[in-house]
Amino acid sequence: MKAIYLAPFGIIDEDVMSTLEICIWQIFGYEVKRMSNLADAVSAFDPKTEQYNSTPFLKDLIRRVPKDAEKVLGITNCDLFIPMLSFVFGHAQLNGPVAAISLARLHQKFYHLPENKNLFLHRVMKEAVHELGHTFGLIHCSDARCAMSLSNAIQQVDKKTEELCANCSILFEDINKHIRRGNGMEI
Repeated sequence: MKAIYLAPFGIIDEDVMSTLEICIWQIFGYEVKRMSNLADAVSAFDPKTEQYNSTPFLKDLIRRVPKDAEKVLGITNCDLFIPMLSFVFGHAQLNGPVAAISLARLHQKFYHLPENKNLFLHRVMKEAVHELGHTFGLIHCSDARCAMSLSNAIQQVDKKTEELCANCSILFEDINKHIRRGNGMEI
């Protein structure tokens, strides 16, 4: 059976990794495995913005997709951006094998507020489900509580849950049936 892999860039806190393993298994139903720690894509650093372009992170992941991987989720502490947006919480290939999330702006300390570990871990789960949802072909949802709703600010992340709404769940199940048939699995 295919698995969803977690690929830490640099040192990622064990609480983040174990929380993601449970959440991803519960939402998507795939076994979750870990890859060895990867080096941050230092070539992606932009001295003008003091951030990292997320595209090299995805390119690095694409080169490392294990044979038994359905999807790979990269996790980094680096603050990410894409050229058309000043920052992103994550970045994914729509219908592709890889996605990445940044933990940088999910911490309360980024906003000069006291750290709240529980809130941070919920934000991590929401963004992981969101980006992995894109890899399965899900697009942005109009339901603000759905994990697939668009988040351009941390307040929008906080409004949503880490779960897919009823409509996105149905879409995911339909997509997943096709994936499992293509992998030669009984449904």
